[in-house]
Amino acid sequence: MKIAFQTLASPNWSWEQTLNAAAQLGYDGIELRGVEGEMYLPRARPFLPENIEQTLLDLQQKGLEICCLDTSCAFHNEEKYRASILEGKDAIDLAVKLQAPYIRVFGDIIPEGASEAEIAGTIASGLTELGLYAEGTGVTVLLETHGDINNHRIIKHILDQTDSSSVGVLWDFEHPYLHGEEPELTYRELAPYIKHTHVKDAIKGEDGKKLCLIGDGDVPVPQIVSILKENGYNGWLSLEYEKKWAPYLEEPEVSLPAYMSYIKKLV
Repeated sequence: MKIAFQTLASPNWSWEQTLNAAAQLGYDGIELRGVEGEMYLPRARPFLPENIEQTLLDLQQKGLEICCLDTSCAFHNEEKYRASILEGKDAIDLAVKLQAPYIRVFGDIIPEGASEAEIAGTIASGLTELGLYAEGTGVTVLLETHGDINNHRIIKHILDQTDSSSVGVLWDFEHPYLHGEEPELTYRELAPYIKHTHVKDAIKGEDGKKLCLIGDGDVPVPQIVSILKENGYNGWLSLEYEKKWAPYLEEPEVSLPAYMSYIKKLV
């Protein structure tokens, strides 16, 4: 298994700081969710046409890979649907240039008054359109276990309606577990589709959850990593540490070394 971190952990770092830290700490790769304040990745400075060649060279020299491009695409909202398709296609094009295997999309919400079946069909349509666009490129479109689309049952219902071989699942450990689904069940039912993971931890309280350093919360990360190991998973264990959305979290100078120390004991 390979180890990465998502750039939400270091929202105020330059691209050069991100590369240097990843290399120095022994990470195998980086997952992109915003760079230097730009969340629409094709517009981020390192990935502009005039900079992409240098970016690829820098990655190669530091022995790093880009493991996934994380989009804001979500298919539950008809008003956002076409914009999500366009963003997804742009992300696939950039992933090809960066030699990244995956892009991440969301389901994401079942709006009040909408039926689960209706929303599942809409999400499946979005996944199919992006999946067909990605076919032949080496890029797979991953639906994250996130929001209301957080358990094996609804995800399988969506995937059963998806007509593309370039679609899979990103298993975010925290969401299914804190919504009451045991990791063994999630893995058993979704194993054929799981291509990538987000390692995340949180403390569950009466007022919701509070994100925290990996190992300090309620998510059974060692158990989940053990399940993956036992079943021959050889993909990425990517830290999703949402410092950008949760400023109370530790700075990357703390969180990134802490994750590397923690996860290396498990793999």
